[in-house]
Amino acid sequence: MPDHAYLEWPFLEDRHRTFAAQLEDWAAAHVAHAHAGDVAADCRRLVRLLGDAGWLRHAVGSIDTRAICLARQILAYHNGLADFAFAMQGLGSGAISLQGTPEQKDRYVPRVARGEAIAAFALSEPEAGSDVGALQCAGRIEGDHAVLDGEKTWISNGGIADFYVVFCRTGEAPGTRGISAFIVDADTPGLEIAERIEVIAPHPLARLRFRGCRVPLAQRIGAPGEGFKVAMRTLDVFRTSVAAAALGFARRALHEALAHATQRRMFGQALADFQLTQAKLAQMATTVESSALLVYRAAWLRDRGRTVTKEAAMAKLAATEGAQQVIDAAVQMHGGLGVRRGQVVESLYREIRALRIYEGATEVQQLIIGRELLKEMRT
Repeated sequence: MPDHAYLEWPFLEDRHRTFAAQLEDWAAAHVAHAHAGDVAADCRRLVRLLGDAGWLRHAVGSIDTRAICLARQILAYHNGLADFAFAMQGLGSGAISLQGTPEQKDRYVPRVARGEAIAAFALSEPEAGSDVGALQCAGRIEGDHAVLDGEKTWISNGGIADFYVVFCRTGEAPGTRGISAFIVDADTPGLEIAERIEVIAPHPLARLRFRGCRVPLAQRIGAPGEGFKVAMRTLDVFRTSVAAAALGFARRALHEALAHATQRRMFGQALADFQLTQAKLAQMATTVESSALLVYRAAWLRDRGRTVTKEAAMAKLAATEGAQQVIDAAVQMHGGLGVRRGQVVESLYREIRALRIYEGATEVQQLIIGRELLKEMRT
């Protein structure tokens, strides 16, 4: 069973503790770790399952960062694809929840919360990942429409989404100040799935191509040229939740390591009886708990209305890098079993790697933290 001591921390309220207990029971019964068969079908099924059970409403609409983090930690502990399904519904619709018009919210958000519509966030491009200012996908304004041309890649839920929040260059100003955000329905003429992308952990990803894709200006989120701000506001919420997912993976790895160490016999004693094993377990547990403190501090601060650019970056940096170390140690402790397909720790090893890259790679988080520290020093 996972360690629930963190629920007593003052960062959380009683409603969060109730929420976590209920989701823990549900996840244990419905989304146990399993290898994906048809990834697209499995993801659609999980979205609907999460929607029918009411969990997706915590990812969309009114944003409670701590609830989102708790959900991602718990779901990641039990099933990486379930965490992915939950998170992408929130990220894909987050811009609409935060800055959409009442009409946009009414049209999209309830369907996302019920699991009836799958959402996607389309920011990255072949030559523009961490450097959003290099974005090239163009949105030419023609009357009451924007005409989109270009590509997006590494798009989560690509190919299965019912709509995409697409960021394109509309040219109001140079760099990031000339980007706008549009909601593009998946069946819009001129939008095509150029490529399905297979990655180390089975998740639905795709490259999108836009060719003369006409989108009504009523589908724009925020004002012209404010797309970068829309994207950053959305990522500020969900960057902390990436750290929470890493925390869930790390907690599961620690649990698996403890269970294996107490059961595995070597040289007439349990693996857990060796001091080397105990030292490694101590290091793993300390990494997990220190990451958790950073995660829930950042989530608590954001829910109090604070800007958490630095704190979210610290949480993501520490939790994702720490989880990689904890999971690697769990695999090592399992010996040959650790790399056997079907073992939980083997699945975790594949799941964690991408979290050190997406929504801002580790190196980008270091730059953000350093920049924010210097900014504070100069003011």
